[in-house]
Amino acid sequence: MSEQENQTQNVNEQVDQLAAQVEDVVLGPDGNPLSKKALKKMEKEREKEKKKQERLAQQAAERAAREANEVDYAQENYGVAKINMSQEQTNTKWTEIKNLSGAMAGQTVYIQARVQTSRPVSAKMCFLVLREGTATAQALLLTNKDSISKQMVKFATSIPSESIVSIVATVAQPNEPIKSCTIGDAELHITKLFVTSEVKTMLPFSLEDASRSETDYEKDPTLNRVNLDTRLNNRVIDLRTITNNAIFKIQAAVCQLFREFLEKQSFTEIHTPKIIGTASEGGANVFRVSYFKDSAFLAQSPQLYKQACIAADFGKVYEIAPVFRAEDSNTHRHLTEYIGLDLECAFREHYHEVMYMIGDMFIYIFKNLEERWAHELEIVRKQYPSEKIKFDEKPLRLEYKDAVALLRKHGEEIGDYDDFSTPQEKLLGKLVKQEYDTDFYMLDKFPLAVRPFYTMPDPENPQYSNSYDFFLRGEEIMSGAQRVHNADFLRERIVSMGIDPVTLKDYIKAFEYGCPPHAGGGVGLERVVMFYLGVGNIRRTSLFPRDPKRLEP
Repeated sequence: MSEQENQTQNVNEQVDQLAAQVEDVVLGPDGNPLSKKALKKMEKEREKEKKKQERLAQQAAERAAREANEVDYAQENYGVAKINMSQEQTNTKWTEIKNLSGAMAGQTVYIQARVQTSRPVSAKMCFLVLREGTATAQALLLTNKDSISKQMVKFATSIPSESIVSIVATVAQPNEPIKSCTIGDAELHITKLFVTSEVKTMLPFSLEDASRSETDYEKDPTLNRVNLDTRLNNRVIDLRTITNNAIFKIQAAVCQLFREFLEKQSFTEIHTPKIIGTASEGGANVFRVSYFKDSAFLAQSPQLYKQACIAADFGKVYEIAPVFRAEDSNTHRHLTEYIGLDLECAFREHYHEVMYMIGDMFIYIFKNLEERWAHELEIVRKQYPSEKIKFDEKPLRLEYKDAVALLRKHGEEIGDYDDFSTPQEKLLGKLVKQEYDTDFYMLDKFPLAVRPFYTMPDPENPQYSNSYDFFLRGEEIMSGAQRVHNADFLRERIVSMGIDPVTLKDYIKAFEYGCPPHAGGGVGLERVVMFYLGVGNIRRTSLFPRDPKRLEP
């Protein structure tokens, strides 16, 4: 070995020794090596922590061994049930949570519900919150000497939130009202508990977070907020909140009351085509679809068919059905598919016969919602606080020119025959509330130029029309009018709007055989519910909303 090679080897050995020494150096928080005294202290702490962990592990093992050796005398009273394949029918009388009350104290009940939360208090006791629809109740599981074991309590605390359970329980009256549940005067003391459908994956958000009000966030800004897109992307989970459950019970109630009122007025429910050969409104906001070797459209409204039924002597008709609008509007109140509550009615002398009847219909709906769906309204208003709407027994009627004058009085620049912008519409609602103390009103005699071709002009001033809108909390919920029922005049109107009459030949033909004067309108269901409840966005009142940016889920 040469002298140079010896020097290189010596240098490498010195580097290795130095590296080993550096590895053994322990640095303190300031980046400097620890002293021998500090090193000894650190070693003692490490040894202490090691012994602590060994002791805890030993205790856990001993506890597990004891539990394994303990006789589980409750094993027949809890567990995971077999998949329900309709193996048997026991004729058990099940109780719905909403029907529980303190008056049932001492009774044994059978209940199926979701576990909203579970809260262990000790190894011998835990609380569950059970939810069914819009109702929640507190349940208690407490060990005893013969039927409820610690293993059973442990099992209950391990049930994933949102799992479905079947329980047998005794109803008891709590010492004080349970404020965290909708059932405040009754508590369930569980005797049997079986999981019938277990949640197997992590939830996208907690239902507790999804049920908070703005007031909750004002009190504690650190709380998790579930934004609207996250809710809609996971709509099945979102719909489980008692608030959403209540919203859609109220939506169903509006349809029920719409039907009730009109049935009392001798209306006939109809069902019209939604795949049609020509655009309903004669405009561009229509979805074109392929139809075998041809094209068709999704109906923008049942308008043409409602009128055809009047020409066919049905007299009074209504429909509850989907409506499709190809409007690229990404606002708080627009959808591309919504549910329309439509009606059409022949009248004797004046379209106001129909307009005021529609006003009475809305009053009927509003009053009955407050009386018959008070429970659901209370739930919604807890998360989305709003004042009850104000209205008169006879709805306020304003003419369009009066509304224009009112807006001008408060600084708005608007022409006599201009259509209202959304901000002007909202401002008008505020001004009407200030002057007339009502949230609900009718606006009559719209400019003809802003209405569809089938709208009847005003006989005194043809620049206006026999048309009307209904407003709730300052925004439009229904549009309607007297229709043109004379075939020759209808052709004139169609041509004046730049539409080829040939595309509406079947529609026009219905009036050539004679048709009574008639009027009607279309209500947006989701809008009515949104404005009535004051929830701020129409997507909250649409089950699975469709807008220009959403086709799923």
